[in-house]
Amino acid sequence: QVQVVESGGGLVQAGGSLRLSCAASGRTFSSYTMGWFRQAPGKEREFVGCLSWSGGSTYYVESVKGRFTISGDNAKNTVYLQMNSLKPEDTAVYYCAATRAPFGSTWGEYDYWGQGTQVTVSS
Repeated sequence: QVQVVESGGGLVQAGGSLRLSCAASGRTFSSYTMGWFRQAPGKEREFVGCLSWSGGSTYYVESVKGRFTISGDNAKNTVYLQMNSLKPEDTAVYYCAATRAPFGSTWGEYDYWGQGTQVTVSS
């Protein structure tokens, strides 16, 4: 069992930055792939990116490549989503999730979810 809790959301102007944190507890953090998803009103939950336990590789959806960075701190059992050059279309509830798979890009592949944190980007 893994528990994940997101924090760090808020309101930011377009072009600004935010860093989301995801604190994980329970099983060994480094044995899980940690993913970030987002869901805007009226839209399906979208994969943003993930940090794989297999070699520490990161993967991103095309729309955030070059703007978002996922990193992890094993000592703190925490994964981060650094978001730069934010756009209004990045507005969504952001979720952190964990899976034992070495990679996952769909919500169904993840077993453990946080409650989500709201990110609002104003134009």
